[in-house]
Amino acid sequence: MLQTLRRIVQEVNSTRDLNQVLEIIVQRVKKAISADVCSIYLFDSDEDGFTLMATDGLNAELVGQVTMSHSSGLVGLVAQRTDPLNLDNAQEHPRFELFTSLNEERYHGFTGIPITHHREVLGVLVVQSKSDNRFSQDVVNFLVTIAAQLAGAIINAQASRQIPIYSTQEVSNIRRDYRPMIGQPGSPGVAVGKAVSIASSVSLSAVPDRPAKDVDDEINIFRVALESVRQDIKSLSFQLLSDGLPTEDVAVFDAYLLMLDSNTLIESTISKIETGNWAAGALRETISEHIKLFGEMDNPYLQERAKDIRDLGQSIFNQMEEINELPVDKLSKETIIVAEDISATLLAEIAEANISGIVLKSGSRTSHVAILARAMGIPTVVGVSELPIMQLDGSQLVADGYSGKVYISPPEHIIREYSRLISQEEELSEELKALTDKPATTQDKINIPLYANTGLVADITPSKESGAEGIGLYRTEYPFMIRQRFPGEEEQSEIYREVMESMAPKPVVLRTLDIGGDKSLSYFPIKEDNPFLGWRGIRVTLDHPEIFLIQLRAMLIASIGLNNLHILFPMISTTREVDGAINLLKRACEELLTEGYQVNMPKVGVMVEVPSVVFQMRQIASMVDFVSIGTNDLIQYLMAVDRNNANVAELYDSLNPAVLAAIKVVIDESHKEQIPVSVCGEMAGDPLAAILLLGMPIDSLSTSAASLPRVKWLIRNFTQTEAKELLEKALLMKDAYVIRKMLTDCIEKKGLGGLIRAGR
Repeated sequence: MLQTLRRIVQEVNSTRDLNQVLEIIVQRVKKAISADVCSIYLFDSDEDGFTLMATDGLNAELVGQVTMSHSSGLVGLVAQRTDPLNLDNAQEHPRFELFTSLNEERYHGFTGIPITHHREVLGVLVVQSKSDNRFSQDVVNFLVTIAAQLAGAIINAQASRQIPIYSTQEVSNIRRDYRPMIGQPGSPGVAVGKAVSIASSVSLSAVPDRPAKDVDDEINIFRVALESVRQDIKSLSFQLLSDGLPTEDVAVFDAYLLMLDSNTLIESTISKIETGNWAAGALRETISEHIKLFGEMDNPYLQERAKDIRDLGQSIFNQMEEINELPVDKLSKETIIVAEDISATLLAEIAEANISGIVLKSGSRTSHVAILARAMGIPTVVGVSELPIMQLDGSQLVADGYSGKVYISPPEHIIREYSRLISQEEELSEELKALTDKPATTQDKINIPLYANTGLVADITPSKESGAEGIGLYRTEYPFMIRQRFPGEEEQSEIYREVMESMAPKPVVLRTLDIGGDKSLSYFPIKEDNPFLGWRGIRVTLDHPEIFLIQLRAMLIASIGLNNLHILFPMISTTREVDGAINLLKRACEELLTEGYQVNMPKVGVMVEVPSVVFQMRQIASMVDFVSIGTNDLIQYLMAVDRNNANVAELYDSLNPAVLAAIKVVIDESHKEQIPVSVCGEMAGDPLAAILLLGMPIDSLSTSAASLPRVKWLIRNFTQTEAKELLEKALLMKDAYVIRKMLTDCIEKKGLGGLIRAGR
């Protein structure tokens, strides 16, 4: 059955239309297990029940008309139980409900399997037989596997069928409701605009549909790419034969050439271009159809050719010109970028176009794209796992960066409402500018210095304009990421000097190179099975002192005459690492003094990101001048949650009682050594979390320039006494949800609701 399962999943994944998906499932499953009936019931919010949406064996004329509620019928029972139900004589069950018009009175054996996605029951897969025997356990296991595999495909197909492609017809004719797709808040704010889908990876399967600007040009792009791949294969084949490889071993290349010359591949792609799709989208469709065709074949050899087709399609795609470039001409203030993911460098290019917002299929609130988007003030929603990227180009979108909701082709009243909220947000932003030169002082006269996080020189001006009292975190990896080699001492020194000079005499905290995990350098690849628990941060730089010393020297040289440099070491997990980093810094300082540079030993700090440090905090605090809590990674490691994984995103919560307790320990233990503590992670820019940090009490906060005015507004409207009382209550609570509700109610009562939702 495993082979059958693979074929069904492959066929479904290559099909976009929901009705086709359901028909494929019922037909293939019925045949695979020799059942008399296979049906699928999907949850219908309008009917508040499960509606028959596909069947092979019952009266197909009633598809879309028969509905069973949660409280009636065996289908409703399966949904209630969220557990398979396997009966030998279904008609004797007290919950059995007969629909004579379906002609199901002849069937006795019944198995129902819930189709669930992220704990939500999407539907029920039902098989029936005339026999009064139960289906075997092997069949039940097969059906459970099918349901688990197909839940995501059903979600994707549901989303895809709601999007008109190359059409201006009324969306109300396509969609029955306007419920948003749900992701995670990435960057606060609201965006309304037209979607521009970009192929953010080199995978052909990730290419979006896009209208062809010039059909003849697109056909030519395809033909040129095809011929280029053909010549590459011929050259490789000739070279291998010349090197003495047996003719029979090179025969596979002849097969590739036959595939490339196939009329079905060429004509199908050109036909799709002529009907309006651009070359890359047309190629993706054609290759998908061929993969599906070969995958359905019973011959194992021919099934394997599906992989060859995929590889050839990828090769053609790679040869096409400009398909992965950002369509700058399509970007404007009315644009919302839609993609699987985007790199930091691409985001910088996007930001220059002054777009309205970003919606990503992957990532989380603390992914680096989300962090950068917040720094740039671009409303962003991430982790929309069912986002139909390929069909969204040109669609009207509303992206709510507060709630994580994305409305696709919404009705006019939703657009009007969000446009109103955007106007209110703009008014609030103007009001907050009045706080720029005012301190972040609580109503009981406690001052909390606010610093800015940045990684781009271009962010320095916004940071200063936000009223930041310095740079609390400068991410030095970005200058490394935008180059094709390690930047030299002079290059780095110029960058650091510009940052420190622009902020002088205010302090600037430079974090040493922090690569690994989800931050990579193209010229220094780190490939690991589990990168977040691997070679990253200080572990890399201590293992490469030649790289580390160049950076430390550059920082020290840049600080000459300014004396506002603070150096921060990331990913510390042991006291030995602290010793090693400080010793290398001292060595760099001594070398430069010997060379005649008038450098001073700067203040040194460590980032608290690894749980092991929490439990030796006092000892580590005694070794440094300051402590900075990197809540993004600390929460990730405390909760064992990959912060870029949308499947477990809801477990990543800065208000989790365990997270709050750990941060409280760090602050208390550091204060025992009279060492100041700052939070530089994204928690510092979250108004709800900032209240509790104020009560711990934190010494300073460092956040994005975009978030800083809002955090200042919050601090100026609270007393530290109030914050401490709220913290005491929170630490006694068992769940982040309850803590969040308490804090939300408190903020709303103070008239500060604009900090946590759209509007004023």
